[in-house]
Amino acid sequence: MGNPWVVYEGKEGPGKGKHIVFVSGDEEYRSEEALPALAKILAVHHGFKCTALFAIDPETGTIDPNNQNNIPGLKNLENADMMVIATRFRELPDEQMKYIIDYINNGGPVMGLRTATHSFNYTKNLDSPYAKYSFKDKEFEGGFGRQILGETWVSHHGHHGHESTRGEINPEFKDHPILKGVDDIWGPTDVYTVTELTGDAKVLVNGVVLKGMDPEDEPNTEKPTMPLAWIKTYTGEKGNTCRVFCTTMGASIDLLSEGLRRLLVNGCYWCMEMEDQIPKKSNVDIVGDFEPKMFGFGKFTPDVKPSDLAL
Repeated sequence: MGNPWVVYEGKEGPGKGKHIVFVSGDEEYRSEEALPALAKILAVHHGFKCTALFAIDPETGTIDPNNQNNIPGLKNLENADMMVIATRFRELPDEQMKYIIDYINNGGPVMGLRTATHSFNYTKNLDSPYAKYSFKDKEFEGGFGRQILGETWVSHHGHHGHESTRGEINPEFKDHPILKGVDDIWGPTDVYTVTELTGDAKVLVNGVVLKGMDPEDEPNTEKPTMPLAWIKTYTGEKGNTCRVFCTTMGASIDLLSEGLRRLLVNGCYWCMEMEDQIPKKSNVDIVGDFEPKMFGFGKFTPDVKPSDLAL
């Protein structure tokens, strides 16, 4: 039957010998499409070994983003050099969640996409030692999103499904290695509200609200820009500090933007302290077929097994 995850072995490139684990699991933005697409780019063009994990229906072995309680394969984080996470409102069993939090506390670098700001939401197992990572937690304020990535879920800033996003590079950091070769960031997802980023966050890209769902639409000047992509550090419970990159973009359909794909690829290099090896213009060509679905609830492709996504 095989493992309920998929591995893309790295080809030649700077990433040879490094292992990135991609953790998907959201009901709306097709992370089960986005993360394998990004993983293939990093494996084939850059040499990283990439392991993609999914929300799995334990009875059928198929990918089911609506299952909030099962992401098998998180043990792969024990030998990961980086984690890319795009989950939403998950309540994982302690034996699964432990791998994520141990990874963070051991100083593993992390990239969060879109709904990762509200990765976890404990509603049943409130006695779990991991319940504090819920997005609304009061004591560990804002949970995983606010504490580790820099912000939790607040609200839609752009009109969801009606106003798209244009990424605007922050001139203060225009020479940052993550922004090398990056231009023309656009996606149909809306700008999220960001109230106050935590820690030492630096905003690399701001999100401009456009008046429609076309990249040529005019900005909605009545809505101020919001941080769209930022970097920071996080010091975990063992005193280990990791590099963090977060963006509120990242739906699978957003990845049709070459500029966004390059931002994410460069972000992975930076997170692993490989910024000196970021190419002048990273190869972010799509690998294989990629026809992402529009975001929305209940729109995932049924009856897909991780093995179906192998190269």
